[in-house]
Amino acid sequence: MEPYTLFVTILLSLLPISELRGAIPYAYLNGVSLFIAAPLCILVNAMVAPIAYTFLATFHTIFHAHWHWYASFFDRFVARAQQRVSPKVDKYGYWGILLFVAVPLPITGAWTGTLGSWILGLDKRKTMMAVFGGVIVSGLIVTSLVALGVGIDSVFIKRI
Repeated sequence: MEPYTLFVTILLSLLPISELRGAIPYAYLNGVSLFIAAPLCILVNAMVAPIAYTFLATFHTIFHAHWHWYASFFDRFVARAQQRVSPKVDKYGYWGILLFVAVPLPITGAWTGTLGSWILGLDKRKTMMAVFGGVIVSGLIVTSLVALGVGIDSVFIKRI
């Protein structure tokens, strides 16, 4: 595997826009075996939850302490989000997070699942386990679609 392909594959696995649905097809279309691409992308994408929690905790603490407009906006946003989503979180819990992350569609994935859990104040460890489980399922779905050749180059990657 070329270093450039490896770098882009890892970057796509970490980016919230592409995650696994962009990284695995990219690697495969650039000559990387699925036996290498899938585990690599899954492991890299699984690191999103700890990275996101570290980033959110650090910057949120700084912003909340020093910018009153941020604190006001964030507190109102969280209150509204908790009110709207609370019944679903109570019903589905961490299984809901796992399933949300597992669906390889835009706006779902490890970044959004982690951010939503953090905003709702859910347990960090349980969230990371749910996100990791969802990443594995999502990776298996994307890898299966790529292996079956279900028009993967047009399903996940927009041709220009």
